[in-house]
Amino acid sequence: MYLKIGVFFLAYLMGSIPTAFWYAKYFHGIDIRQHGSGNVGATNSLRVLGKKAGIIVLIFDLLKGLLPVLLSRYLGFSEEETFLVGIVSILGHIWSVFANFKGGKGIATSLGVILAVSPAGAVVSVLVFVAVVFFTKYVSLGSLLAGLTFVLYYLLFNSSQTLMSLIAFLLFVLLVYTHRENIKKLLKGTENKLSSKK
Repeated sequence: MYLKIGVFFLAYLMGSIPTAFWYAKYFHGIDIRQHGSGNVGATNSLRVLGKKAGIIVLIFDLLKGLLPVLLSRYLGFSEEETFLVGIVSILGHIWSVFANFKGGKGIATSLGVILAVSPAGAVVSVLVFVAVVFFTKYVSLGSLLAGLTFVLYYLLFNSSQTLMSLIAFLLFVLLVYTHRENIKKLLKGTENKLSSKK
């Protein structure tokens, strides 16, 4: 029991690492929270700091979700428990203990989690994300539809895993919450688009 508690705690701490904030501070001398959308994540890093920063932040944020799930699986956790470990790492990213309980929206870390939980589901979700962003230039819309796709993937291809489907739905609800302002802007037509070049 103590081992499992420790792994969940470690997952939260790993998720809490504010990659974008630290990268922007130490390599660019700025507070990323005061630039662009103010979000501490890969998309805002891309917009404000460029492709290199966006890719680096994306990779590290993805690993924050991937590694705790792989660790819990290695230690013999059940499939549902490993998914929940991933959810905790996402919560750490959103509410970081290292950044006054403020953080990013959890997309890259969620990708790391679903990649570990279901590689096939992750591939389908990423394809949906890329297609939506390519045609609309809305990263937020692509992120939300990718999250919804993962839920539908579990319902269609893993219908016997009811609890896993519920956790996938919980993840989607969490992403909707973190994107609530983006949803309002999408409905108003004022959401920021990603430039074609980027």
